[in-house]
Amino acid sequence: MNDRVLKPVELQAPGLRLRPWENTPGDRRAALRGLADPDFRRWNTPVALVDGEEDARAWTHGRVDGWRRGDTASFAVLEDTEIRGHVSLNVIDYGARSARVGYWVLPEARDRRIASRAVQAVTGWAFHDLGLHRLELRHDIGNEVSCRVGLRCGYVPEGVMRQARFDLGGAPHDVHLHARLAVDGPP
Repeated sequence: MNDRVLKPVELQAPGLRLRPWENTPGDRRAALRGLADPDFRRWNTPVALVDGEEDARAWTHGRVDGWRRGDTASFAVLEDTEIRGHVSLNVIDYGARSARVGYWVLPEARDRRIASRAVQAVTGWAFHDLGLHRLELRHDIGNEVSCRVGLRCGYVPEGVMRQARFDLGGAPHDVHLHARLAVDGPP
């Protein structure tokens, strides 16, 4: 557990605004749509399923609380004024100067490089403002879209983590690990 509180910030990316999630009806509706999406669930195992209004309320509350705990920085990704997705730094470890990047994009907003633009913005912020040194990006083997996001954003493939994720049915999946270091050149 970190004893550091993160000050919520807004970030800019080309054509996007990243702001901390809020526990509002609009944010909860967007979170529910993203987290209940079959493609999201195919490639991710949420800590708790988000299937309704109360689940979405708990999820957005957890994003807000992550800033206070200092171990998670979660952003709603907006294009114009509409939430299009999510990007976050998770498992922030200030001693190891590391974190994990996570993201998802709503179905109607896919194929526009929203995830790549958002990941790039969070990566720059993590290195420059938080002083982190290593960021990891993980995705299931076979999730080529997430692999392309990692490669586009300069996250170098490091190998396969065997049976590192269990799906909702309990089946293990191999995970492809990418990482980017603060000393790496631009993508």
